[in-house]
Amino acid sequence: MAVSLTGGHRNDVTQVLPLLTATPPIRGRAGRPWRRPPVLHADRGYDHDKYRRLLRAKGIRPQIARRGTGHGSGLGVHRWVVEQPLALLHWFGRLRIRWERRNDIHEALLMLACDIICWRRLQRTLC
Repeated sequence: MAVSLTGGHRNDVTQVLPLLTATPPIRGRAGRPWRRPPVLHADRGYDHDKYRRLLRAKGIRPQIARRGTGHGSGLGVHRWVVEQPLALLHWFGRLRIRWERRNDIHEALLMLACDIICWRRLQRTLC
């Protein structure tokens, strides 16, 4: 999957559509694999009507919490699965604050950190 690496000052919502187009087909059920998810769940940071319209045009139902509303929708109540790996990656100071100007060096450090995290998990379970 080739997703472009962006700076830390970019708003996350601007990268939703490139991420969805770079997502590989979703396998698991019999038949043709899905090319896109049926629903996109997101928090209040993604609350922009422009991107809601673009998602609907692609056939994806946006389930995005509105700003200034209560937590009645259930979004934001549970911790998302991705928060644990991001917390683990913050163990590595060079990934917590990006000092590298070159994308290839930053991606190499990211892969190395993921390898170290997996190695530590495997050691704990196997030994």
